[in-house]
Amino acid sequence: MASNRKTKEPFWLGGAAACMAVCFTHPLDQTKYRMQVLKSQTSMFNVMYRFASRDGITSLWTGLSASILRQGSYSTARFGIHTALSEQVLKHTGQSKISLPWNIACAGVAGGIAGVIGNPAEVALVRMCADGAKPQAQRFGYSNAVHAMVRVAQDEGFQAFGKGITANIARSVLMNVSQIATYASAKQYLVGSAGLGDDIKTHTIASLAAGTMATTICAPADVLKSRLQASAGKEGLLTVLRSGLREEGVRFLMRGWTPAWLRLTPHTVLTFVFMEKLRQLTTIGIPWLQTGRVSSQKAELR
Repeated sequence: MASNRKTKEPFWLGGAAACMAVCFTHPLDQTKYRMQVLKSQTSMFNVMYRFASRDGITSLWTGLSASILRQGSYSTARFGIHTALSEQVLKHTGQSKISLPWNIACAGVAGGIAGVIGNPAEVALVRMCADGAKPQAQRFGYSNAVHAMVRVAQDEGFQAFGKGITANIARSVLMNVSQIATYASAKQYLVGSAGLGDDIKTHTIASLAAGTMATTICAPADVLKSRLQASAGKEGLLTVLRSGLREEGVRFLMRGWTPAWLRLTPHTVLTFVFMEKLRQLTTIGIPWLQTGRVSSQKAELR
């Protein structure tokens, strides 16, 4: 019976898990974008309370359609391409488990490609989330992700979908490398050396480590990307960087770290937990998630 199960992870699996996760974490994601655009020293909780009081609790999910579109494009690409590259590496090396250097290389390439693929939806997401923090006259007023994409193309041309793409590619590479490599290494250590089981507790601990690492490494690129994409002007990356350093100091590069951590870490936990569960339903093993214990279980199933 087990031999009839698929042994290859579906390309869409990571994207599906991320779409499920973002439905829970979108309010924190929205707050992160608003804090990065706002130039005040307001705390995360004050920002959430302020907008929830003014616009209602449901307003915290404004932009969810763009968030799902973004995860459906970006996360599907970064996880799917990474797994495809990992499988090719295993064929080339003849190994049963991908090494850390190869894992980092595959994650970096996949992250860069995903950054390009997901940038149009990212532009829509940042604008829809940041709209509530702007004066009425400066808002874009998109009703949903599709409306946002159409309006951007009509009003600014298709080149607007490339706004902030350099910072987004850098962030995507850093995100994929730090998140995937940290999760895989932490999971391997917990199962192989710490004696924990390959279960939801292990997945949660490994995800917490991955979320913290990814948040810290990606913060500067994330802030620059958000400010570029939230603007309808022609400012370039260096202009935004110089302006931020001059007006706010170097600490502006870490603006929104707390909501970013509070958003990314739960999102990372939910994404990997959902992905592990989906993996159990659709495949026996993912090359970059395998541990010694998983490999032996796979052999027994055969």
